[in-house]
Amino acid sequence: MKILLSNDDGIYAEGLRALANSLKAAGHDIITVAPAQEQSANGHAITIRTPLRVTKINNNAELGQEAYKVNGTPADCIKLALQLFADFSPDLVITGINHGQNLGYDVFYSGTVAAATEGYLQGYNSIALSLAKGKMRNFSLAASLAVKIIEEKDKLFDEKTKGSLNINFPDIAREDIQGLKVTRLAEQIYERFIEERVDPAGRSYFWFVGKKNSGFPLNTDIGAIQNNYISLTPLNCDLNDDKKIKELNPQDLI
Repeated sequence: MKILLSNDDGIYAEGLRALANSLKAAGHDIITVAPAQEQSANGHAITIRTPLRVTKINNNAELGQEAYKVNGTPADCIKLALQLFADFSPDLVITGINHGQNLGYDVFYSGTVAAATEGYLQGYNSIALSLAKGKMRNFSLAASLAVKIIEEKDKLFDEKTKGSLNINFPDIAREDIQGLKVTRLAEQIYERFIEERVDPAGRSYFWFVGKKNSGFPLNTDIGAIQNNYISLTPLNCDLNDDKKIKELNPQDLI
């Protein structure tokens, strides 16, 4: 397959290189276009007020046939790549492997998920890959498992419509992984989300913190990861509330 590869941790990230190596070893053609710097939690931002520059990476054997860094966001990378390398016409847009999980409502903030979503919006099947935080940081295992899943492309996506998947791997030994669950996004809520602190000069500042709640059902992405399963969540971009559209009467509003 021809694969466009990106991420939000930057062109030099360990997860990106592990994935590229595994895809190359499996015989896939890869073009990598990734941010020059880490862009975590930038969501689906695009750059409109500063020039975007694309720089080719030399000695890029780890990153596929061609590799480029962009001084922009993950979504910028996908937009640029699909225009600059239009003849490549990827079979899949793949982003990651992210350094840390992208679960529940956190997908709205994730640059990794946003880059995959951009591929989907542009008409390509796309997959976002993430490795949950753990002590092992076993990106090579996650990459090898990802390649096995990716090579089932015909089972993952409908022939007539394009799709987007969010896949998270638990950071545990291979023998401890219980399997794969097809999941939905957990309704994750943070407690005490913003904390006020004081710097050495006596000035107050704020820091996003928050404690995640627990006890999620196994059919949710967080529940699957907490129970040592790989989580695969199909996503789409339809934000319409069809129920409310039917309920609301415009004559009652004006």
